[in-house]
Amino acid sequence: MKHPARRWLLGIAATLLLGVGALVWVVSVRLPTDEEVAAKIAEGFEKRFGVALKIGGAHWSLLPVPVLALSEIATDQPRPITLRRLTLRLKLAPLLQRIVAVDDLEIESLVLPRASVRAFRGRGPKPQEDGGNLVALPAPWTLAPVPLEQLRWRDVVWIDRRDIALAYDGDIRFDPGWRPRQARLERAGATTLTRLRLDRLDGQDRWRTRIDVGGGTWNGVARLETPPGGKLRVSAELEPRQVDIESLVHAFGRRTSVAGKVSGHTTLRAEAGDAEELGALIRGLHTRTTFSVQPATLTRLDVAKAVTTVGISRGGTTALDELTGTLDTQGTEDGVVMQYSNLKARSGVLTASGNLKLFNRRLDGEIAVDLVDGVVGVPLKVSGTMSDPELSLTGAALTGAAIGSAVLPGVGTAIGARLGQQVEKLFGGSEPKKKAAPRR
Repeated sequence: MKHPARRWLLGIAATLLLGVGALVWVVSVRLPTDEEVAAKIAEGFEKRFGVALKIGGAHWSLLPVPVLALSEIATDQPRPITLRRLTLRLKLAPLLQRIVAVDDLEIESLVLPRASVRAFRGRGPKPQEDGGNLVALPAPWTLAPVPLEQLRWRDVVWIDRRDIALAYDGDIRFDPGWRPRQARLERAGATTLTRLRLDRLDGQDRWRTRIDVGGGTWNGVARLETPPGGKLRVSAELEPRQVDIESLVHAFGRRTSVAGKVSGHTTLRAEAGDAEELGALIRGLHTRTTFSVQPATLTRLDVAKAVTTVGISRGGTTALDELTGTLDTQGTEDGVVMQYSNLKARSGVLTASGNLKLFNRRLDGEIAVDLVDGVVGVPLKVSGTMSDPELSLTGAALTGAAIGSAVLPGVGTAIGARLGQQVEKLFGGSEPKKKAAPRR
């Protein structure tokens, strides 16, 4: 793998491995004190990234196993990145030959506020300035073919732009070239199992991908490519099977307006250039999922009410036999854009169709409800937010005359009663009551 790809794959671990370089440097001169080790690491971090680092405590030992432990670490930022404890365990035999081989790197309670992490974007030496090495080592020290055997983390918390904090546990075992042999990422504290597992296939740049989420699975194969120019490309083909939508989104601190179990097919693609880092892959991530939910429930929208009242509808529910469509997601600097297309809802013999865009929790879209024996769709506008969605008739359909001419010319004012009957049939309303026969 080319040098830039190495930088991306190790991510945060690369920054923390600066401690190895500092320890090697001081050991090559003389046996340092704990305070000198902490000072050297802080100095190297600030020189590399331009941000001061505070280290509450440090301890190292060479025997019986070389160990470096740091505690109470924090960056000097308005909202600091904090780390309760970091432990490095090195292999002694290679170290005696001036070869750095880290047996285990353990991270405990790392807090990553989004704005603070973004401040590091573009900082640090370029690959051509340090030879692409993750750790700057003084000659004649070198890195082993597998510099890091295992990376483990517990309670790593990401705080997003909406101040939602999500904790993760996990571990990675590496092959040469920084290729993950096995990896696990798990949402700590989720009410249902939410876990990603990767297993390398036959030593190739392909990984069996197993995702447990929402009581179902989202399995498939992921691939890594390094095309000409030093770029890094990740792709995957995944098959969601019986994933409960509400459990899925709740696991990541979100809310949904659709309930049911989803199945379908997902493609994933992300690419980063040679001057970018792991975050560039995440920001540029694009996915496409064709899905089917059977049965489905719109948990915050009452379509029947929106049509029959000819006004804005908030709240309520809509039961569906099936909901299908395509979801495209695209990462941006300001969040993920979610575009739903070819949406089709079915209940009995009647249908509704439409498109919807979701960005920064705001909804924007239209659906057409096929009414009056399925002749024409009545247009509805979808707006509002995820927590307070709204349905309303579009401007062209707000008057009885417009509805009458658009739905079925010549029907006139009688259209209103038929609309109400058909909407109730479509979305599970009660049958209209028959008028009592007049007494003789």
